[in-house]
Formats: sequence, C-alpha cells, structure tokens
Amino acid sequence: MTRNLKPIWKIGLMAGLWAAVSLWRQRPGHPRPGHPGTALITGASSGIGAAFARTLAAEGYDLLLVARRAERLAALAAELRQQHGVTVETLAVDLATPAGIAQVAQRITHLPNLTLLINNAGFGLKGPFWDVDLARQQAMIQLHVQATVALCHAALPGMLAHRHGQIINVSSVAAFGPLPGNATYMPTKAYLNNFSESLALELQGRGVQVQALCPGFTYSEFHDTAEYAGFDRRRYPGFMWMTAEAVAAHSLAALRRAQPPVVFVPGRVNRLLTLIQRSRLPRPFLRQIVRLMGPSAARP
Repeated sequence: MTRNLKPIWKIGLMAGLWAAVSLWRQRPGHPRPGHPGTALITGASSGIGAAFARTLAAEGYDLLLVARRAERLAALAAELRQQHGVTVETLAVDLATPAGIAQVAQRITHLPNLTLLINNAGFGLKGPFWDVDLARQQAMIQLHVQATVALCHAALPGMLAHRHGQIINVSSVAAFGPLPGNATYMPTKAYLNNFSESLALELQGRGVQVQALCPGFTYSEFHDTAEYAGFDRRRYPGFMWMTAEAVAAHSLAALRRAQPPVVFVPGRVNRLLTLIQRSRLPRPFLRQIVRLMGPSAARP
C-alpha cells in the first residue's frame, strides 16, 4: 500500500512545484512567456511619447507612463487599458528637477521586467542665449541630459542581468549643427547622440540596444508652449513635417532591424537635412541654410 502511494506522492509534489513556479512567474513585474515586458516612457502625455505608448500597448507591452500632467496621463492610461487590456501605471513628476529624477529612478529599480526605456521628455527654448531665462535653460539641461543619464543608469543593471533590453533616447536633427536661437538646446541633443553611441559601444554583445532618435519637425504640442508664442507652422511646407505616430513607428522599426543604427533619423527630408549639416560645405553656407529654415527647425 505504501509502495503504491509513492508515485502519487511524487506526482502531487511535482504538480505543486509547477503551480508555485507558474504563480511566481506571473507575479507583477516578472516576465510572462510570450510577453514583451514593460516599457517606461517619459514625456508620455502627448506627442511622440503618447504615440509610442499607443503603439506599444497594441503590441502587448505593459506601460509605465511618466509626465507632469496627471490628468492627461490618467486619460491615456484609461484608454490603453480599455482598448488593449494591458497594465498601465502612471507617474506624474517633473523630470527637470532632481527630486523628480530620483523618484522615477527609484521606481525603475522595482521594475524587474523593464525591457524598453524611452527617454522622450523634453522642451525647447527660443531666443538669444543672453535673453532667455537662465533657470529655464538649466532646467532644460537637467531634463535632456541629467534625467536621461540617471534613468539609463537605473535601468541598465536589470537589463544586463536578463541580457535583454532596449533604450531609445529622443534627440533631434538639431544635434547635427549650429542652431541660432537655440544655443543651449542644440548641445543637449548633441550630447544625447554622443552618449547613446558611447553607451552602445560599451553594451556590444550584452543583449541591450541603444538608439538616439533624431526627429525633425513633428506635429505635436512642442511648438504650442509659451516659449514658441507666435510660431507659425504654415511657414514650413507640409513635406517637412511628420506625425508623431510615424516617428514612433519608424523608430521601432529601425530598432528591430538585424543591424539597427544607433543614431537614427526618421524621414527622407530629415535625413537630407542632416546630410547637409554633416557635409563639408563651408560653415557660412551651412549657417545660411539654417537661417532660412528659421530658429525653430527642430523637434523635440
């Protein structure tokens, strides 16, 4: 009798262990079989950030959306939960402050299933360097540079442990050349390109990819702020503009190539612009081209 019970006891033990492992795998934040993981998107309440959120939710990603505007985040989160049945968490913080950066970095350390980080938050300033409020310029540097570095630093240990992860740092076509009226903005974007390229070299063979996304004119709320009062989109022909949805789609497609580029410029017009900016044409000639395009020839 005892001998006959041994196989049953073993089967019961194995079934219990299997159930325990299944429950452990399904705990919040842990990868599930066939699940793409969690994507964290900053600047997610509108524009390119919201476009990334909608695209990734449709692909089954769970999301952590970060921006300043709590109501906009809540509305987007509700939309994505209803339409795609994914888990969406929101954090309403200002990443232009050390406290905001620390809060998001701390949250990242408790996201063991973070597979995609998109540093998209940003804003622009317009005007001669000496006329633009210094505190605003320093806040922009904090947001574009310090926040990106801190969040990458927080995310990478987990990604490296799993040997899987992707990072998109949203830069700009402005990164490739001088931009009058944006003397502080342009260097922050140039930093993101160089930071991303250096990081990609360090991460070779470790399962983590990095992209510096460099959009140009994008239909979004970027030019609707007080800093761009009086900006008229009609000054620039329609072929120079891209939708936020197109930018996000191009970015993800490039990231998933067999040999993804680190610095990626979406759209033919934008690529032509950066080709001109990177050319060996005389600097005075390049400055004239930029001047003709106006002081706001860039997103984000």
